[in-house]
Amino acid sequence: MAADTWLVVGLGNPGAGYASTRHNVGQMVADELARRLGARFSRHKAHALVAEGRMVPGGPKIVVAKSMSYMNTSGGPVAALLSYYSLDVDRLIVVHDELDIPFDTLKLKTGGGHGGHNGLRDIGKAASADFTRVRVGIGRPPGRQDAADYVLRPFAAAEREVLPSVIADAADAVMLIVDDGLVAAQQKVHAPKA
Repeated sequence: MAADTWLVVGLGNPGAGYASTRHNVGQMVADELARRLGARFSRHKAHALVAEGRMVPGGPKIVVAKSMSYMNTSGGPVAALLSYYSLDVDRLIVVHDELDIPFDTLKLKTGGGHGGHNGLRDIGKAASADFTRVRVGIGRPPGRQDAADYVLRPFAAAEREVLPSVIADAADAVMLIVDDGLVAAQQKVHAPKA
């Protein structure tokens, strides 16, 4: 089963109070992927919500997950899901917000540091840092605003107008990685916009 299965984890914090914040853009992408799969999230014993399906009949199985723990304790649920589905970390794609990338920009990579992102730090400690990342740019906070406050605030009105296309592009990037591999996905996603 594991040979054709991918685990896609959208990072964020649980609860309605966090649902529209910048830090939860990973979970917004997870919701879009589940919608495309025609799958509903259900509770999993790994302390996560999970939706499973295939984009096309006979295609790879996609397990989309959202941790039910807070961002800084994402590692436990991710490690438990990898174990449950008998997956190596090279079958893990984590979708997360990224301060060091401008809003409406995506970057794809495997491995690397956590850059101060507590969710990535915890996954690296609990599983491995060698997973594939879909980094969704949210930009730096304006002025002297604290980064921790910035990521826990909702997107600005102008950003909210563009956000649906950002989420769709990130979901497309996940599927490019699954279908064509990271290098081909990077070439397409990182290409200058026409």
